[in-house]
Amino acid sequence: MHDVCCFLSQNVPTNIGDHQVKVQVKSCALRILPLDAEQSGLCSIVVTDEYNLVQKPEKVSWVEAAAVIKDGLRAYTALHTLARMAAGQTVLVLDGAGPFGVLAIQLAHYHGVKVLATASSPEDQTFLEELRPSVARVIRVWDSKQDLVDSCLEETGGLGVDIIIDSGVRLYEEEPEAQRHCPHKHDLLTLLSVGGHWVTTEQHLQLDPPDSHILFLKAASLSFLNDEVWTTSRAKQGRYLHILKDVMDKLCTGTFRPQLVDPVPLYEATVSMEMVQRKQARKRIAVKL
Repeated sequence: MHDVCCFLSQNVPTNIGDHQVKVQVKSCALRILPLDAEQSGLCSIVVTDEYNLVQKPEKVSWVEAAAVIKDGLRAYTALHTLARMAAGQTVLVLDGAGPFGVLAIQLAHYHGVKVLATASSPEDQTFLEELRPSVARVIRVWDSKQDLVDSCLEETGGLGVDIIIDSGVRLYEEEPEAQRHCPHKHDLLTLLSVGGHWVTTEQHLQLDPPDSHILFLKAASLSFLNDEVWTTSRAKQGRYLHILKDVMDKLCTGTFRPQLVDPVPLYEATVSMEMVQRKQARKRIAVKL
């Protein structure tokens, strides 16, 4: 699956038909364009189904909405839908300083979950240590002297973490340089608690029989995080729209505090997209039309 860019356009309907009652004239709404969308968001007029729209609060800017809506949906999908997060649990967020990691940390804090996070660089470590509410422990994966498994087991009294949200996994001992800070799958299986949930973004994850046996012994589960399924099936349309509305509400109240850069003009969008695909952008980038 390729990286998907979420284009958000201000919705200002000028006419309402007999059966359109949800979106009022001159109201502001937004949506995430699905993979099979016939139109791009980079246009002045977009024809879309009103039942895929969510209202944008007046206090929320378009830049903030564009930066949060996609990662907020991923955070909800990972923590609520897949991991069944509950107060008092412990969650490990890998690459906690990334755009998705930051919102996952903030959502977990909101529900009373203890958060451990990994930092891929000294700058990420400083950023995570300054977050409020504070992260229980920042693990320096860029420092070879600090071991991920030992740090997590020490913080949890040897019990392991209840939820793991990864940002990539090393399947083999020798991996490309870009994955040098990603943990090995055996490390994550080791630090997972009894009855724990591992939510992975690694679409090519391979588990050998011994790996599955470890999950069986711990009565643990493994889930794949693919937020695109919300727009490819209408089976849970109501829950999907409820999540989007809650994301906007939490952005409006300050629960979600995204890390943003100044909006870039359209002619610089290609350069910004290349930075995102190479994972060089540590903050969300919004394209201003």
